[in-house]
Amino acid sequence: MRFWIARALSTCFWSGYFPVAPGTVASLLAVVLYWFVPLLQQPLWLGVGVAVSAVLGIWSGGVMEEHAGEDPSEVVLDELSGQWLALLLLPAGFLPALLAFFFFRLYDILKPGPVDMAQRLPGGWGIMADDLLAGALANLSVRLVLLLPLPAQWAGVL
Repeated sequence: MRFWIARALSTCFWSGYFPVAPGTVASLLAVVLYWFVPLLQQPLWLGVGVAVSAVLGIWSGGVMEEHAGEDPSEVVLDELSGQWLALLLLPAGFLPALLAFFFFRLYDILKPGPVDMAQRLPGGWGIMADDLLAGALANLSVRLVLLLPLPAQWAGVL
């Protein structure tokens, strides 16, 4: 029963078994949930979502590692949690959400410096830590991009 619950949670209810790019699918699922569930657009509730998914991800990811080896690809709750962190406290709108998705996937895939080091933590901690750090870096990157002046012809589109 413990393994079944851990597998259901860590795979975001089996979306982690998507045959191509399951991490990207989970990140996209996180953005879709954020976009279409109004409660998640409230910073308090999105923050609670990040915290709860992180705690559940540490536990369930650790259980999954016991059964499937180190950082199994089907474990995607870490992507959901990291993507939500990338979206936390950003201005509402299509452009910030798109940028958060882009930067989160970039940092999660390339794993620059500290993101790679965080991944080396043991068990579920390593599974979750690199994605949370990638999410924090993505959030900061979006904030920096949004400080850039936007060409006038794009203002109405984005």
